[in-house]
Amino acid sequence: MKKKIFLFAGIFTVIMIIALIWASNYFYRESVQRGVAVDLHSEDTDAEALADPEDERLMEEAQDWYDEQEQIEVELTSYDDLQLAASYMPNGDSDGNAVILAHGYRSQKENMDEYVEFYHDQGFDVLKPDARGHGESEGDYIGFGWHDRFDYLDWIDMLIDEHDAENILLHGESMGAATVLMASGEDLPHEVRGIVADSAYTTVEEELTHQLQHLYGLPAFPLLNITSLVTNIRAGYTFTEASTIEQIKDNTLPLFLIHGSEDELVPTDMAYELYEAAGGKPELWIVPDAGHTEAHTVTTVAFQERLQAFIADIGL
Repeated sequence: MKKKIFLFAGIFTVIMIIALIWASNYFYRESVQRGVAVDLHSEDTDAEALADPEDERLMEEAQDWYDEQEQIEVELTSYDDLQLAASYMPNGDSDGNAVILAHGYRSQKENMDEYVEFYHDQGFDVLKPDARGHGESEGDYIGFGWHDRFDYLDWIDMLIDEHDAENILLHGESMGAATVLMASGEDLPHEVRGIVADSAYTTVEEELTHQLQHLYGLPAFPLLNITSLVTNIRAGYTFTEASTIEQIKDNTLPLFLIHGSEDELVPTDMAYELYEAAGGKPELWIVPDAGHTEAHTVTTVAFQERLQAFIADIGL
């Protein structure tokens, strides 16, 4: 009888291990591997319905203006030999001011088009990179900002060395917001003057835990732990080490943190945690009724006014 019990226990254990390995590889493909379309936790907010006519007009004009502009396609080689792509729009009136716009998860540089006219009007050159594993950039995995933070150091150096940038602003949303905040904990050149982060998460582990719960109704343990191990083997980082909140503690720059009050994709509580942990001079704006990265759409006028104030406060 005992032999049968041990046999069944052994078979059950093997089945569970196989199931966990399969599930962790599935979740890796869904969350980290490049080129996989996924359905993230959806929200009930309707950004366009919340926007007033003036906000809608500004957004439409910005897109029409952008569609008529010419850009320069640029590339650089990352520290691990990936070819990374970006679009660059110089401004004849920049006086050395430049902004890098960082897009979100499974997005691409074109998703940051809506900000280009605003920054051009403020006298900035504009650089829009495709993150590794996205768009025209190489890479077979998504770094969630962790490896990308080093890519941004290279983009910053390129602006300084090749385009005479003297004052650089970093502006990201969602994963891009986490990316620029992760970069804030590195030894940035003095030319980087401030950071705008819209809808950033605290850590990759906490964000994926949230997604596991809302999309699949599953707890983080043990699936996320095993998937993190798979990610470390296949992509070279763990979900635990990819921490925005730890990086932001070493920040010394002015920060403008933005988050929608109705963000269900990246919980709004994360914005408060980042604000409390941040070094430097953080400012937090919680936008009423806005969902994930919807602040610019639902309150375009106020958003741009606050950006102008932030730019003025850092002396640009």
